[in-house]
Amino acid sequence: MRRFGSPVDPRQSYRNRLGAYAVIRLGDEILLTEQAGDPPELQLPGGGIDPGEGALRAMHRECLEETGWTIRPIRRLGVYQRYAYMPEYDLWARKVCHVYLCRPGPRHGPPREAGHRAVWMPIRDAVGALSVDGDSHFTRLVAEGLVAGGGGVAD
Repeated sequence: MRRFGSPVDPRQSYRNRLGAYAVIRLGDEILLTEQAGDPPELQLPGGGIDPGEGALRAMHRECLEETGWTIRPIRRLGVYQRYAYMPEYDLWARKVCHVYLCRPGPRHGPPREAGHRAVWMPIRDAVGALSVDGDSHFTRLVAEGLVAGGGGVAD
C-alpha cells in the first residue's frame, strides 16, 4: 500500500484508523471541505469508519456532516496510508484511507460539523490546494482522466 506524508516515527506507537474519502466531481469542479485552523486546510470530504460501519456508509455520513451534500459513489479509486498525529483525539494514527469517485447528490444544507465549510473548486486547482498528499494524488488521477469513470479535464 502506498504511503504519503511523514515517515513512520519509530518512537511512536500508532493505532490503525480506517477512513473513507470522496472525490466528488461535477463537470470540471470538485467539492472539498475547508477545515478551520491556522491555516485552514482543504481536504477531500470523508473521515473515520466507526465500529460496525462499512466504508461507503461512513463516507456518506462524513460527506453530509462536512459539506451538507449527499453523494452518489461511482467507483473505488484506491487506498493509501499516512502516519499522522490527530490532536482532536490525542492519537498517533496509521490512517488507512479508502478513496472513491462520486457525483454529488442533493444538497441538504450547510455542513453539520462545526469548523467545516463546503468549497467547490476547479479540479486542476484542487490538486495543488489540497492539504493531504494522498488526496492530491487521487484528485490528479481523476483530473487527468487516468481512472475509468473519472473523465478528465479539457485543456
